[in-house]
Amino acid sequence: MVAPRANWKGYLTVGDLSCAVALYTAASTADRVSFHIINRRTGHRVHRQMVDSDTGRPVENDDIVKGYEIGNGEYVVLDPDEVKAAVPEADKTLDLETFIPCGEVDTLFLDRPYYLAPTDKHAAEVFELIRRGLKDSNTAAIARTVLFRRLRTLLIRPHDEGLIASTLNYDYEVRSSDEVFADIPEFKIQGEMLDLAKHIIGTKKGRFEPEEFHDRYEEALAELIKAKIEGRKIRKAPPPKETKVASLLDALRLSAGVGGDGGKAPPKTKSRSAASKSKSRVAAKSTRSTTATKKAS
Repeated sequence: MVAPRANWKGYLTVGDLSCAVALYTAASTADRVSFHIINRRTGHRVHRQMVDSDTGRPVENDDIVKGYEIGNGEYVVLDPDEVKAAVPEADKTLDLETFIPCGEVDTLFLDRPYYLAPTDKHAAEVFELIRRGLKDSNTAAIARTVLFRRLRTLLIRPHDEGLIASTLNYDYEVRSSDEVFADIPEFKIQGEMLDLAKHIIGTKKGRFEPEEFHDRYEEALAELIKAKIEGRKIRKAPPPKETKVASLLDALRLSAGVGGDGGKAPPKTKSRSAASKSKSRVAAKSTRSTTATKKAS
């Protein structure tokens, strides 16, 4: 088995404690089906090429620099050495600056996850002390370091026998939801519609099991490629059947399995006190009926 390759190596520190650690990619797209661009006529691969937008002539790599547009066709040109000198120094240190409750960070800010592990046996004891401290207190840590030429903020949390370090989006990178949700009209959802919605949600409650979810797009591509190699034809999957309903309430009833028009919502479960009151009323009614019968006789 090939040992995983570290994306970054440095030191995890908190106070006077320090240990050598490494970051490893936790989520990768390497196993996805990938394609090359092919010339349909010749069957040869097609390569992209940098060309000048005005002259149309190819541009060599040594002549390519970064530019920031300040006007129509005007740019501030940044040389690679200038960009390198401007970014923060990579001190190779993950200093645990702040400790917060696990789950406090909004998932909107989560970017990419990395496994964080000690690099050797000498670092393992201090690493385990930090990990246990975070786990037993249900705490996460905020740290910062230079990753891939950018100063990144990371959320560090205990995970199994190691730690997960997730890079975080900056505040300016996360768009406000106000402009997206502003035009959503308000509705009063209540009564049977709300009861049915809660019922449907209740019947579909479960746990998140990642292995149960499959990338049907990737599976379909893999099957298509295999069929092309074997000279087989792929049958198109039939489109999903449409169910026509007269109203949102009818759609909810069908989803809940209680029929369409005229259907009734799932019966509400009576509480113990309500059930006891019902039994008392039945018993009292039965007693009155027996007493009246005796008097009549």
